This record gives sequence, C-alpha cells and structure tokens, in this order.
Amino acid sequence: MKTARRHDIDWLRVITIALLLIYHIAIIFQPWAMFVGFVRSEQPLEGLWTPMSMLNVWRIPILFFVSGMGLFFAMRKRNWKQLIGERARRILLPLLFGIVTIAPLHMFIFQKFYKLPLGFYPHMGHLWFLGNIFAYVLLFLPVFYLLKQRVGGKFQQILNKLMSNPGGPLLISLFFMLEAIFVKPQIYSLYAETWHGFFLGALAFFFGYLFVYSGQQFWNIVKKWRWAYLALGLVLFAIRYLEFQLEAPGYLMALESNCWIFGVLGLGYRYLNKPSGLLRYLSQAAYPVYIIHMFVMYLGAWLILPLKIHPVLEFVSVTAFTFALCYLLYEFLIRRIWFLRPLFGLRSKQKKEIETKVLVSES
Repeated sequence: MKTARRHDIDWLRVITIALLLIYHIAIIFQPWAMFVGFVRSEQPLEGLWTPMSMLNVWRIPILFFVSGMGLFFAMRKRNWKQLIGERARRILLPLLFGIVTIAPLHMFIFQKFYKLPLGFYPHMGHLWFLGNIFAYVLLFLPVFYLLKQRVGGKFQQILNKLMSNPGGPLLISLFFMLEAIFVKPQIYSLYAETWHGFFLGALAFFFGYLFVYSGQQFWNIVKKWRWAYLALGLVLFAIRYLEFQLEAPGYLMALESNCWIFGVLGLGYRYLNKPSGLLRYLSQAAYPVYIIHMFVMYLGAWLILPLKIHPVLEFVSVTAFTFALCYLLYEFLIRRIWFLRPLFGLRSKQKKEIETKVLVSES
C-alpha cells in the first residue's frame, strides 16, 4: 500500500478551511444572521447566498472525510495508546481551551455588537467539530486497528474492487442518503451540535479512512471521473435551486454533497499532490486559524459594519480583516510562543523541526 505523504489531502484541508471562513463571513450579510448567533450587517447581500448554498452541503462533510483520511496516515507508525495520546493533545486540549476562552470571546463581541447584557458561559461554539472528531477517533479506532492487521485480506480486496469503477463511490452515498431519510434533518446543512451532524460526520470520517485503506483504485477513479462527479453535483444543485428553493429532500442533498466531494478529491489528487514550502506553512496554520477565526471575524464586523460603507466593500473589508488578523495572530503569537502552541493543536518546536526534516527528505 502506498505510504508516501499525500500533499493533496493537506491542500484540501487548507482550502476547505479557507472556504469555511468565507462562508461564515457571507452569513453576516444575510437577514437571518442574528438567529444563528452571528453579527449582522444592516445592508444585506442576499445574492451571496446562492453560491454559498452550493458550498454548504459539502463544506463540513469534506472536512470529516479528510479527517478520516488523516487518521489512516497517523496510524501507520503509532499504536493505539500513542494515537489516543496524540489525538488528545492535538484535539481534546485545544477543544477544552477553546470552550473556556475562544468561543466565549466571540460571544462577548456578539453581545457588545447588539448591546446585550454581558455574560460568560463556557461552550463549544464552532469548535463542536473537534468534539465530534475526538468522539469518532475513540469510536472507530478498534475497527480501524482490526482492519490494519488485515491489510491485503478479503475485505480490502472487495473494497478495492468496489472502488475500481465510478459507481463504487456513488454506492457509498446510499449510506448518507439513508442517514438523511432516517434522521430527517429539518435543515440539511445544519450540522453543529445536531444528531444529523454527528451521524453524517461519523459516516464521512469512517469512509474517509476506508477510501485510503482500500488502495489506489479509489484515487484513480475519482481522478478519471472528477468532471463527471462535478457535473452530476451541478445538475443536482440546479434541481435543488429551481425545484426546491435550495432545500431539497435530504437524500438528494446527500447525493449532491458526495458528488461535489468526489469531484474535489479527484481534482486535488490530479493537481495538488505535490510538496511546496507554502503548503508546509499553510498546513500548520490552518488548524489554529480555524480555532480563532470566529472571534476575529466578529471583531472585524464590529469595527467595519458601523462605517456604513457599500455592502460589497463591507464584505471585502471584513474578509481582508479576518484573513490578515488571523495570519498576524498565528505568525507572531501562536506559532512563536511555546506555551500557546499546544493550546492551538501545534506540536512543540523540537517535534516540528524533526517533522520538517522528514518532510524535506520525502520531497
């Protein structure tokens, strides 16, 4: 089985987190923003929501897929005790730190923005994603280590054969369609702290691992058929837009979501599986930026929206502010101050230097 580092998976993690920031900023410019706990511009840009609604059915599921894939690579040189310890340091510690500091901070800005009484309570906020990932690690680890001991066995052979034709990945979508049918989410793209988000994330995490475990055939198929998957996703989105006003039956949205994801995985494998210094930097920065982006975004909106400039300029300004301040906080505080590094999921300086040497040698 191929064990070389997969740069395309690293790139997709970086790109999807960047898209997540843009998606969250776009919510600020929707009339219903306050009802989902966001600060809101008095000058809406409702036209933004059409492309965002195309994004919202796969933006979170693909991160769960990628997280499952990442666990496959993390298991190559770790036993179960080492893996749980490593995941506790990189996921559980930042989650607990974020619950008592980061998430309440952006809610404090929310309260100030709307002139509400100030109050503090620890909560996960947007960090619910980390809680889900840690739960999936504990839930699936026994199964994954059992599969690891049976590499080359009958199950892997069947899986590899299934993934050797373009219908294989689409067949996996049946599990996601059944989840939507049985759970019946009121809003398909509402993932945060819902049973729908938990079960959907569990499926994506599980199959993300299996896609890498199955062997090379899956990647050959998504690379070869990437445009067909994207075209099918576009057709399903058009149906959702024209016939259902963007909220189609859950089983159709589940299929659409996976079509986008398989197409994006194929594009990534075709064009992004190459090392670069920029990727090494961004792949380190993406996780801390995800953790801090909400309060930075709220701060930008708090400062910029009262200026009453043109709404397009507001959107551009909040976006530029968010990306710029996230970069500055990461570059000059989080990555340089030793005791902050583990609180944002970064390894110690010494371990980072060792890993950088390994990456350079692999390149």
